[in-house]
Amino acid sequence: MEFDPAIPAWYLAPSFRPMKGIVREVIDPATLELVGGIAEADETEISAALDAVNAAQRKWKRVDAKSRAKILHDLANVIETTDHKPAALLMSREMGKPYPEAIGEIANCAPIFRYYAEMARDEAGKVAGTTQEGSFQHARYEPLGVSVHIMPFNFPVLLMCWTVAASLAAGNGCIVKPAPATTLSTLEFMKCFSGLPEGLVACLPGGVPLAEALIASPLTHAVAFTGSVAAGKAVGVAAAAAMKPAVIEAGGSDPMIICETAPLDVAAAGATMAAFHLSGQVCTSAERIYVVDAVHDAFVAEFARRANALRIGNGRGRSEIGPLVSEAARNRVIRLVEDARAKGATVVTGGRIPLGEKVGWFYEPTILTGCDESMDILQTECFGPVATVVRVKDFAEAVERANASPFGLGASVFTTRLDEAMSGADLLEAGMVWINNPLIDNDALPFGGWKASGLGRELGRQGLDAFRRTKMVIIDHVPRVHDWWYPYPDDWFLDGGGRPLA
Repeated sequence: MEFDPAIPAWYLAPSFRPMKGIVREVIDPATLELVGGIAEADETEISAALDAVNAAQRKWKRVDAKSRAKILHDLANVIETTDHKPAALLMSREMGKPYPEAIGEIANCAPIFRYYAEMARDEAGKVAGTTQEGSFQHARYEPLGVSVHIMPFNFPVLLMCWTVAASLAAGNGCIVKPAPATTLSTLEFMKCFSGLPEGLVACLPGGVPLAEALIASPLTHAVAFTGSVAAGKAVGVAAAAAMKPAVIEAGGSDPMIICETAPLDVAAAGATMAAFHLSGQVCTSAERIYVVDAVHDAFVAEFARRANALRIGNGRGRSEIGPLVSEAARNRVIRLVEDARAKGATVVTGGRIPLGEKVGWFYEPTILTGCDESMDILQTECFGPVATVVRVKDFAEAVERANASPFGLGASVFTTRLDEAMSGADLLEAGMVWINNPLIDNDALPFGGWKASGLGRELGRQGLDAFRRTKMVIIDHVPRVHDWWYPYPDDWFLDGGGRPLA
């Protein structure tokens, strides 16, 4: 098998360097055609990257906040003016993402660098009220060192930028380990980082052994991870063993509640996007939909109508539903659907491989009704184009059943009643709650989950703090001997009456 030698395998800003590691084939999940090959980093190259990024970070942390912000704004300018069609096409070919979503993902990357460029300038610590006269007491923020960014396949560029922007703004260097399924598009996008100081950001292709090596290395100091719950737990354990802070976004099985007062055309349209966006391969996909009995049948009919209108096909064509990322991913979806069907669920639409797509890992948008908690699909993350619908008596039952899950990433409610909207925000056990508008994020607000869905937060001030550590500093500007220093006065001892409390 021959591979295109022009495809770089490793990037260390600003120069590409060839590698000699294991070559892995990249297969288009829509056509099963060969896209290219990836050489995985070997020990020598990992060591070289670690040394280079640490050397660059030692200089970067001394750059003043204004100059650092200027460099990050310049990076945002590069992202905004670069033609990202090659990266978007590679993303579509690697993992099947529809082209409009691939190019749209990249278009959202520049603002996050601008946001953190200014956020890091806004606050560098805290001055506290003094505990004694003549003492200046404060805390300051400092970078951690070098952060490791272990990326998922579904939003390989955007989610990388979320944490890399925060880490760079905080004064760190970064090593990115892209998902094996989207390494080529990540490497293509990494060209935008060429204006950064030499060696400050590195991208190393590889799988689980590489991630383990980077987390364990004494030359890395923080971890950012997005992926499955099982992998997230493994990363958390490894980071804890190395005493390193970790931000872990571990996915979920998000609930959506359709209330009696919800406008069903809006609710069905929102459910269609929330359940089937990126073929359901979104950590915040609406997988469990709880519908109040009074509107259940009408909602399901409109939901099915909209799902049936979605076009299935190659992401480079006119389609909303592309393939799943791999055969294993589709097999998992099939198993979960068949388990639900065997336990009494009704397939309203979908539930099969599309008849017109005999090549590639496609699966029809699927709606299941009559679902309950005995079915595996309600207990795990499906990560495919499948929505389970559960009929409930009222809003209170919907909230109770929505919360009866090990996951807690996001949750959605469609309603026109203020009390239901506010109660949903109050009662749903999730890191994000959307009322009438699912899947929205905001650079200035924290993103992350409760329970098994993760630890820590990305975005917002918390996203910046994840890559900073504090140092308490006490400065007595006039040196003097304090009355509580040694030796203690005799009357402080027990036989002298004891030291006064105040």
